[in-house]
Amino acid sequence: MAECITLDEFKRIDLRVGEITSCERVEGTDKLLKLTVDLGAESRQLVAGLAAHYEPQQLLGRQIVVVCNLKPAVIRGIESQGMLLAAGDGQVLGVLTPERRVQNGSKVS
Repeated sequence: MAECITLDEFKRIDLRVGEITSCERVEGTDKLLKLTVDLGAESRQLVAGLAAHYEPQQLLGRQIVVVCNLKPAVIRGIESQGMLLAAGDGQVLGVLTPERRVQNGSKVS
């Protein structure tokens, strides 16, 4: 287990629901997908290591949970403007999605 954080530290993380509106493989990689995510008031580009577990068309239209206040990072020359949440056991990886459809941009609490 990781080191414990306080409730105040956790509250600093801006988790929001967004819908994947485009998804494509990152050329020259086996693991990376480039996604565009509609977060209600804005769209963001994310780079995620999901290609071994999902085909791009499987993710289109899906709502996901995004860490929105993560500093952008450049991955393989592509700016990633957040991080999606997924869970894995080393063999299977699943993207975390809301049980029910909610408005894009909804805050996760």
